[in-house]
Amino acid sequence: MTGIVTLTAAGAIDATYRVTALRRGTFTRAESYTREVSGKGVNVSAALAAGGADTAAVVVLGADDVRFARCGLTAPLLRIVEVPGPTRVNTSVIDAEGATTKVNAPTPPLSPEAWEATIETLRAELATRTEPWLVISGSVPELAGTGSLVDLGVVRAVARELGARVAVDTSGAALDVLLADPAGIDLLTPNVDELAAAVGRPLATLGDVVMAAREIVARGVVTVLASMGADGLLAVTADRAVFARADAPYVANTAGAGDAALAGFLLGLTRAPAASAAGADPLAVAAASAAEWGAHAVAHASTVVAGPPLGIRALVETAPDLARPLTPEGELPASAGASTAGATA
Repeated sequence: MTGIVTLTAAGAIDATYRVTALRRGTFTRAESYTREVSGKGVNVSAALAAGGADTAAVVVLGADDVRFARCGLTAPLLRIVEVPGPTRVNTSVIDAEGATTKVNAPTPPLSPEAWEATIETLRAELATRTEPWLVISGSVPELAGTGSLVDLGVVRAVARELGARVAVDTSGAALDVLLADPAGIDLLTPNVDELAAAVGRPLATLGDVVMAAREIVARGVVTVLASMGADGLLAVTADRAVFARADAPYVANTAGAGDAALAGFLLGLTRAPAASAAGADPLAVAAASAAEWGAHAVAHASTVVAGPPLGIRALVETAPDLARPLTPEGELPASAGASTAGATA
């Protein structure tokens, strides 16, 4: 059975506070508060499940929070690797204008035993599926006592062994390690800042983003899905660059939008054979799906989306204007209204 397995080696509890306004150094009482099991791979699996895909989320969680995790909406998706103690808590504070201030807890190290258990759980899930996808998502912890990150090369080797295509959505040192040897990665999903850091120069236009993405493709990645915040996204291969952007009906919570966009892209790829048979462009279908799911997540109150996008349609350009400038941070695109939110914020 074809399916998509996500790996979240640093699971989290997402705590979301909604306030009228957030002022530094003052007392603020929240209007509402929610708490849910999260971590980027869990968010991806939740969106995939909402889109009807077969998915499982391999996630490392602290033993203190396993009971809570097994009672949540995502419980059927979770394949929990239990480690001692609490799960880290990532906190979002959302004001009345929809601006999100986010503070993520440090990523705790994993013991060699916990990492081995994670790999075996991942292997078991991939082995039950035919031609699956593996999504490596979120923060990557250190291996306890080594000062080095856990070895993602082992994960990629398991994927190759079981015929899985690999998508990666991570950042920082883990992304640097993967970009040093990215052969075999089918899909990489950096944002503009991460892509700029990877090529060592600022990116100011769509053409800059395409050129930078092509440099990553030349290293061995098949497709780069570059998120550009309010400017939308670009799906870039060796010979194609497809732009997509969708407007959210309103801004509720930008946290998790990139995860939903990744899920949307994978959902779009699952429709590629039907799209080709109908004369549609499979890459354009996938890019549109990514933008729509990302915009849907922006309008979704929680980090984890619970249903598919309804009434959201993406603008897609298969020959985008590469001279188009990116929007400076904090501003809306010239074509956007006040309620617009980036598909992959």
